[in-house]
Amino acid sequence: MRNLFHAETCKETQVHSFNPQSWLQVERGKVSKFSSHSPSSIESLVKVTEPTVLPFFKPIDYVEVLAQIHEELESCLPHEKSDVYLLQFQVFRGLGEVKLLQRSLRSAWETATTVYEKLIFGAWLKYEKKEEEPISDLLASCGKCSQEFRIVGVASEVPLHSSDSTSTLNPGNIEPSNVVFFRVTDEYIACDRQRFADLSPPFHTMLKGCFTESIKETIDMSENNISPSAMRAICNFSISGNLNNLLSLDILLEILIFANKFCCERLKEACDRRLASLVSSRQDATDLMECALEENSPVLAAACLQFFLQDLPECIHDEQVVRIFSTADKQQRFIMAGHASFSLYCLLSEVSMNYNPKSEVTASFLEKLVESAMSCRQKQIAFHQLACVRLLRKEFDEAESLFHSAVAAGHVYSIAGLARVASFKGDAHSSYEKLSAVISSYNPLGWMYLERSLYAEGDRKWQDLDKATELDPTLLYPYMYRASFLMRRQSAEAALAEINRVLGFKLALECLELRFCFYLALEDYRAALRDVQAILTLSPDYRMFEGRVASFQMRTLVQEHVEQWTTADCWLQLYERWSAVDDIGSLSVIYQMLEEPDAAKGVLYFRQSLLLLRLNCPEAAMRSLQLARVLAASEHDRLVYEGWILYDTGHCEEGLRKAEDSIAIQRSFEAFFLKAYALADSSPDPSCSATVILLLEDALTCPSDRLRKGQALNNLGSVYVDCGKLDHAADCYISALKIQHTRAHQGLARVHFLKNNRTCAYEEMTKLIEKARNNASAYEKRSEYCDRELTKADLHMVTKLDPLRVYPYRYRAAVLMDSHKEGEAIAELTRAIAFKADLHLLHLRAAFHEHIGDVAGALRDCRAALSVDPNHQEMIELHNRVNSQEP
Repeated sequence: MRNLFHAETCKETQVHSFNPQSWLQVERGKVSKFSSHSPSSIESLVKVTEPTVLPFFKPIDYVEVLAQIHEELESCLPHEKSDVYLLQFQVFRGLGEVKLLQRSLRSAWETATTVYEKLIFGAWLKYEKKEEEPISDLLASCGKCSQEFRIVGVASEVPLHSSDSTSTLNPGNIEPSNVVFFRVTDEYIACDRQRFADLSPPFHTMLKGCFTESIKETIDMSENNISPSAMRAICNFSISGNLNNLLSLDILLEILIFANKFCCERLKEACDRRLASLVSSRQDATDLMECALEENSPVLAAACLQFFLQDLPECIHDEQVVRIFSTADKQQRFIMAGHASFSLYCLLSEVSMNYNPKSEVTASFLEKLVESAMSCRQKQIAFHQLACVRLLRKEFDEAESLFHSAVAAGHVYSIAGLARVASFKGDAHSSYEKLSAVISSYNPLGWMYLERSLYAEGDRKWQDLDKATELDPTLLYPYMYRASFLMRRQSAEAALAEINRVLGFKLALECLELRFCFYLALEDYRAALRDVQAILTLSPDYRMFEGRVASFQMRTLVQEHVEQWTTADCWLQLYERWSAVDDIGSLSVIYQMLEEPDAAKGVLYFRQSLLLLRLNCPEAAMRSLQLARVLAASEHDRLVYEGWILYDTGHCEEGLRKAEDSIAIQRSFEAFFLKAYALADSSPDPSCSATVILLLEDALTCPSDRLRKGQALNNLGSVYVDCGKLDHAADCYISALKIQHTRAHQGLARVHFLKNNRTCAYEEMTKLIEKARNNASAYEKRSEYCDRELTKADLHMVTKLDPLRVYPYRYRAAVLMDSHKEGEAIAELTRAIAFKADLHLLHLRAAFHEHIGDVAGALRDCRAALSVDPNHQEMIELHNRVNSQEP
């Protein structure tokens, strides 16, 4: 869920006034000292708000839940699979695993057995992947238009429910003895009595039973809100079994209401399907959905639903659409979504929460989600989400009741909400006790200590914050609180070191904003400008200071106090930062270069996308690539950028073709580089290495700058290593280092190692560590080239710099296992698994459990790992082996 629940608190605290201008009204070169600002103004600048209670499904043991989900998927009936995949989606969303949650949605869509599920999960996938919409034309041109995005012919997806045994007759051959006339106003419509009686039990009773109409030749239907044209169409249907294709919408609606009133199921179903085929826009859907719900027309309702969902998120701003969803009772929800009501309102709630979590619309959708929840887990999700929204809206009594319901259903994380409510009501002691009870009752998790820290003071608060970071280093608030506290105590160096800890492995906007504030307070405007430009690169619409100030306005203010660089200066700065592996600094320089009116924007946006991918910001990288495509200076450049877009969205072969099309127009560095990259990735044949080498050599003969040529030389060296041509590889790496491609130290170290010179390999990696700004990966690689004690030291440093890297945990666990310290080995893996759902960690822990004879533990980890990657062959083999041992 994107940017869900902005970092704000519901607590009524004193809000310090903040005027950014006051920090910037100093002349260049005439800045005052940090200490000259009053403590209250420093406080307002570096204030960190309390984290929100997240509206996510967060089970105490997500591994156990994922294992149960995998087991359910193996045994459940086909029509139950989509619901199970939705639960899996909720687990991955709580873990922040974007790629995994999208895969769960796709699985839910692929296993959907009803048209409602197909529409809902298809629309959800489209919403999750909306960054691909601007390139839909490109994907379509390659025959890659996603099937889940297409408009579904709803009528063809819904099976017929009423059998039609009517044989086709000629209306002109009705026998006189069997004719009945229906009078509508002044017109008489002749019908076959038997055929009309067959339309429904009520008509059969009326026309063939003991009622007086059974002997009448003329029956007055004028009081039934039916027109002569509609009645004539109904009579024709009674004989032919088909509705005329030329009937207007108004006539069809008349027939539908008539059929529903007189229980004419075949007629109603035919009319329902015909009306569904006429829905072609959201406005059509809005006009027809209420009729579909009133007349119990599920096919029409599904067709209308499709156009609402295709228009997400725009349709939640349409009052008529919102009213339909918000007022639907249980029966209407069933007509509209079948048994997928919970899935529908999960989707609507997420979209609305992303837009405005405090809105009435969000609350109304979540109320329907609660009403739709059937299973215990669904109730946990629904109660907790609605409680979080009520909390944001400061509706504390309602929030408390809902959090209690979520806890009663088994969602322990909701106790954090109960503690927050108690605190807002003035009982912080009760809040502290609630969290203490949770910590003593369950295996402690990082969020438990984080939440308890909010109600503690002094040393107890610091201990809880440190414990939260120890158990879950991905939690941002402890770093931000510690850094802010240190800054308020005017320990600027320590404050920056603390916030840099988290920015070293997690490029979070709120952490960048806090560091920007630190530099603003320190009047280091160059550093502040770097951070605000990085923020704008990641999120152009980001608002700072609790949403009160647009980031671009802060950039404008800060820029007045920084000497402007020329284009030449920018290139020099970019080389320097690229060489120092300072990716945030590089991002900032490129942002500044893009501000120049005569900048080569296509090239710069492309460079920006490469940096963003390296920083694990795929959505921002795709946005930059799209801009590069739009602003390409030439046709062959545009084809290269399109190739990278296709490659990055998983369409490798299509990306390769774009590279070839570009080369056909003009030989260029980027086209050859793309072709080499895509070919190496798409072809499993080792013999393609020779072709990749030739392509990279061709690239190096084309004009380019040192930044890209260094990358090409580095890649070429890697291919040579894979081919066993170590001397050629060394030459490439040395050439790359001569043009300051610092990462080539790693490749050269690998060459030394393969030549059995571990000392030189170690020294080469040490050079990289000394030069690189972000060097967790360098420590990790150097650990392979030294003895065990130095390896342990390097891997300890890796975990300190980037706790998300899994290799150090696996190495330490393996060493402990070799030393017959099985419990400690499993504990080492468990420590990382608690905050990172990683296949390799689960795989190794499963193997350890199997080794010590813990079949249940091994089976649990196998199943959880297969939820993470259901196609991992080694995991499947281990699972089958362990499963056979289960009694």
